[in-house]
Amino acid sequence: MNRRGALAMLGCTLFLGGTVVTRAQTAKTIRHIGALGLGAVPSPEDLQRAYAPLRELGWIEGQNLIVERRYARGKAELLRPYAEELVRLNVEIILTNGTPAAIAAKNATIRIPIVMISSGDPVRAGLVASLVKPGGNITGFSIVSTELDAKRMALLHELMPTARRVGVLVNPANSTFEIAREENEGVYRTLGIQPIIVKIATASEIEHAVAEAARRGAQALDVARDSMFNENGVSIMSAALRNRLPTIVADRDLLEPGGLLCLTLDNDEIYRVLAYFVNKILRGAKPADLPVQRPTKFVLSINLKTAMRLGITVPQSLLARADELIQ
Repeated sequence: MNRRGALAMLGCTLFLGGTVVTRAQTAKTIRHIGALGLGAVPSPEDLQRAYAPLRELGWIEGQNLIVERRYARGKAELLRPYAEELVRLNVEIILTNGTPAAIAAKNATIRIPIVMISSGDPVRAGLVASLVKPGGNITGFSIVSTELDAKRMALLHELMPTARRVGVLVNPANSTFEIAREENEGVYRTLGIQPIIVKIATASEIEHAVAEAARRGAQALDVARDSMFNENGVSIMSAALRNRLPTIVADRDLLEPGGLLCLTLDNDEIYRVLAYFVNKILRGAKPADLPVQRPTKFVLSINLKTAMRLGITVPQSLLARADELIQ
C-alpha cells in the first residue's frame, strides 16, 4: 500500500473511531441542513465529491436530505443575513466553510448545531472552548492555520534559503490573519525572514499590492487561504510573475495560474470528517460532546513550469517529498 493510501486509512480510523458506522436507513422523514460560506458557489463536480462520503452513510440529497446553500461570493456583509435566513428555515445543522462563516452562524444561533468544515483556530476565534471539549453548539474540523502557516514558511525557507524579505498578502476582512499574526511573525523571525504585510481589501487592489511588495524588496510572496484570493487567483499569479516573485500558496487552485509551491490539506479527509459529524448529529449526538478534529494529512504540490520560468532550482529534498509535480 502506498503512503497516500495508508494515511487515508489512518484518517478513517481516527475520525470514525475504528468502528463500523451504521448506514442511515431509508428515511420517511426528510432531514434539512444548511451550508454557509464566504466564497463562490461550488461547482456540481466539487459538490458531488464533497458529499460522496455522506452518501456512503446513506444520506442522499434529494431523497432523505435537503441542503439549503448560501454563499456570499466574497461579500462578508452577507454572511450574517444568510446565517439568520438558515435559522429561520429551521435547518437541523449549519455547515460553515471558514472562520468568518462560523462566526456569523454562531452569532445567529445557540440552538442549531454548527459544523465547521474548516476554521483556522476556533479556540482563539471564540468559537469553541477547546478542541477536545468544544462545549456549546459548535464542533467540526480545524485546519490549525498557524501550524499550516509555519509548515508553509519552512518550505519557503527550504526552497529559497537566502530570501530575507517575503511579501505576505492579507485580506483585512478575514479575522484569521489578526488572530494568528503574532505567532506567524514569530515563525518568520525564527527563520531569519522579515514579512512585508500588504493588505488587499478588494480585487481592484491586487496589481498595486503585489507591485508594492516587490517595491519594498520582497523576494517571494506568501498567499494565505482566503476566498477573495482564491476567486482572483489568476490576477494574483499574473501580477506575481510580472514582478518575478516566486509564490507559495495555501490553496491548490492557485498553483495552476502560476503559483510555485502549495501546501494544503487533503480535501478527501475533510469530506470524511464532514460526513462523520453530520451523520452523528442527525442521529442525536450533541456538538458539545464531539471533539473538534484536526488534519492528519498535508498535500505538497510543486509547479515545475513556474520554477523553470523564474529560474529557480527546486531542491531534491522537496521534490522527493512532493505529492504532486506539475510538469
